[in-house]
Amino acid sequence: MATTQGFKDYYGILGVDKAASQEDIKKTYRKLARKFHPDLNPNDSAAEEKFKEINEAYEVLSDPENRRKYDRYGQYWHQVEEGAAPPTPEPGFEESEFSRYGGFEDFINELLNRYGSAGRPGPRTAYRYYSTAAAPDLESDFDPGYRSVYHSYAPQPDTEAAFVLTLAEAFHGVTKELALEGEKPFKVRIPAGAKPGSRIRIQGQGRTNPITQKRGDLYLTIDLAPHPFFALDDQQNLTCTVSITPDEAVLGTEFRIPTPEGGVMLKVPAGINSGQTLRLRHQGWKTPKGDRTDLLVTIKVITPKADQLSAAERASYETIRANRTMNPHADLEAYSL
Repeated sequence: MATTQGFKDYYGILGVDKAASQEDIKKTYRKLARKFHPDLNPNDSAAEEKFKEINEAYEVLSDPENRRKYDRYGQYWHQVEEGAAPPTPEPGFEESEFSRYGGFEDFINELLNRYGSAGRPGPRTAYRYYSTAAAPDLESDFDPGYRSVYHSYAPQPDTEAAFVLTLAEAFHGVTKELALEGEKPFKVRIPAGAKPGSRIRIQGQGRTNPITQKRGDLYLTIDLAPHPFFALDDQQNLTCTVSITPDEAVLGTEFRIPTPEGGVMLKVPAGINSGQTLRLRHQGWKTPKGDRTDLLVTIKVITPKADQLSAAERASYETIRANRTMNPHADLEAYSL
């Protein structure tokens, strides 16, 4: 992890500039989370550790208020979390910044915003949960259904929790049992068609305020584990890639491909090129209105290796080459320096 004397450089962990927008941070986080997800890196302890690091960094930088405090107090953010007094200010943190506090307790109170400011609530407690089907190798803090990876970083009643679901769970909807640290477990229903970034508010299921003994709200944010075949694009269309052979590309073909609710026939037109996309309408993701988006199928033309050809196949390809009328290199004659 990028650290300096115990200080975690969350910007360095995500590989973004300090001036990066919240949207840039979100996009970078999702890209890294998918790259280092335990499902895609089985038995890789380094990838699992990196996955935890980028989630920890995102938990702080994705919250504007916590990011502001992190930017302002730098290494003191890390040390106050651990309950230690701050060391002598280093270059980059002016003494006047600390001298305006009546004592270290005042410094902590403002840093963590324990009692709010002008009646406003402080930062929410952050958790991250993984469906056991989405991340089966992570250690479990409670059962059944979800595994806690991060605990709270501030004792506030409102709670943020991230659900990482499998694609099947998100498409069909699922009921899971959730337990926050120190609280009784309860069931949560995730509706069908949940998508990355979907946010659900559950009143009265957040952490208990240690002062008022009242419970805050729980805010659930949905994310999806990578799937080996399907993915979602920005318009919530379902996407996939299928392979065909050169003769299928030239002559056209038809075969059955999977969809979320069973296989359908895909007709590939003659003369299709590798990289072209076919659209199967209403075979994609579920929408809040109960409709379906489209399934976008990208075609990939694959060629057999020489040692995979039979004698008859090789002879056929040689016949094609000898009788070919199209010159695929004709356009090259038009280019020069």
